[in-house]
Amino acid sequence: MSAIELRGLVKRFGAYTAVDDLNLAVPQGSVFGFLGPNGAGKTTTIRVLTGLARPTAGEALIFGVDVARDFKSVSSRLGYLPENPAFYGWMTAREYLEFCADLFELEGDRRAARLSKMLEFCGLAGVDRPISGFSRGMKQRLGLAQALINDADILFLDEPTSALDPMGRKEVLDMIASLAHEKTVFLSTHILEDVERVCDRVAMLREGKLVLESDLETLKSRYLEPVFTLEFDGPIDMFITLLSGLVWVVDVRTEGRTVIVRTNNLQTAERELPKLVARASLPLRHYQMGEMSLEEIFMKVLA
Repeated sequence: MSAIELRGLVKRFGAYTAVDDLNLAVPQGSVFGFLGPNGAGKTTTIRVLTGLARPTAGEALIFGVDVARDFKSVSSRLGYLPENPAFYGWMTAREYLEFCADLFELEGDRRAARLSKMLEFCGLAGVDRPISGFSRGMKQRLGLAQALINDADILFLDEPTSALDPMGRKEVLDMIASLAHEKTVFLSTHILEDVERVCDRVAMLREGKLVLESDLETLKSRYLEPVFTLEFDGPIDMFITLLSGLVWVVDVRTEGRTVIVRTNNLQTAERELPKLVARASLPLRHYQMGEMSLEEIFMKVLA
């Protein structure tokens, strides 16, 4: 059984269709990247799955239960961190997690164990100052802890790193990565670096429609094309001219005196590019072969 399954899900707001015939299956224990530009329907989908909105048509299932019909039977197995979480600023981290534990009616030894574990998990066990004095990263870590206070089986995260500095992002992503295989994580984001770091499966949305669903390795093997980066000392016009019209050249981009060449034939590119550099009589400062990033694949799929 999938942890999450969407069957023909539709959500309309008046004449506007935010989610359009969405079919999706999320395996248990996966860290699932739910991708798309702003306005693609990611947050609306999460709101339906977490019982905060009702579908216009179709089904949203959690462990086989239709959440529109019987959300109460699965609600205790879910955790949710919205894009802009709100906190009571006068509380400490412990007081806030105690409040969240009360909402789930946690008592006795189980309550004490969860509080202790979650304070350690978010790195705030020894922090006694009010939440109002926390950095954004500290608040996001606390938000993750509250989403797991009930030992949730599925964790919904809506853009959890979008407003964090590099250190805050790393801390939150490390926390998410530590949950792999233990929990099912449904991660909505437009930051593709984060997906590459922590996700094993992805789905891409555009205007409420599913464009692609795949595990990360299959996605890369399907769309991956080698990329060569060449940096020159001197004008690059001649080199660009030599590249034009070659069947093994898929795309050419320039950044100052750097030329980025995407190819569909690795062996030919490796053989011919040095020859073209010699013909152009350009001093070469840097030469590197790499792979398309997930961001480049994303742009290619959504083009």
